[in-house]
Amino acid sequence: MRDAHLALARGEVAAITGASGSGKSSLLYCLAGVLRPSRGRISFEGRDYAGLDDEAISALRRERFGFVFQYGELLPELTIEENAALPLRLAGRPKRAALEAAAEVLDRLGIGELRKRRPSQVSGGQGQRVAVARALVHRPAVVFADEPTGALDSANADAVLKEFLDLARSQGTAVLLVTHDRTVAAQADCRYTMTDGVLAPAGAAG
Repeated sequence: MRDAHLALARGEVAAITGASGSGKSSLLYCLAGVLRPSRGRISFEGRDYAGLDDEAISALRRERFGFVFQYGELLPELTIEENAALPLRLAGRPKRAALEAAAEVLDRLGIGELRKRRPSQVSGGQGQRVAVARALVHRPAVVFADEPTGALDSANADAVLKEFLDLARSQGTAVLLVTHDRTVAAQADCRYTMTDGVLAPAGAAG
């Protein structure tokens, strides 16, 4: 990818659309510290983190970032509340406090009554709400979302997206989402398109 310039403020939602293979997911994973760019600068709160060592980047992802994937990626052996509490437990929060925080977020997403179930015992839309809860429970600065509603039917997709973005905005968490769905992208505050590795504001000449 080349000529990719993007800045994101707290509580802001940005969407990147583009055809499969255009580079949008690669850009997302570079910004999230999962992939390392071969050149360029990626900064968070004024600090360039592209060159940090693996341990430092892992800590940044664990403590300041959240992630929502297309298929949720919940751990089947954990309950719903344990999945949602996972970032807090990884950060060293005591189990009881982590589960209480997870229950609060699950309640806000309308699925608090499911917290003792396993992922196999809930629907796709409910499971994706759990993934959203897990991404937001530790109040990260940024959530990176790769096709967050791509596996859902339109009714569930609309509901999950609204709850996700409303909760993120209410706690000042920025969201960068990658999607092929222009309806999803329309809910963002700013929109970009990716074409053959080139990022441009939506509607701009490429």
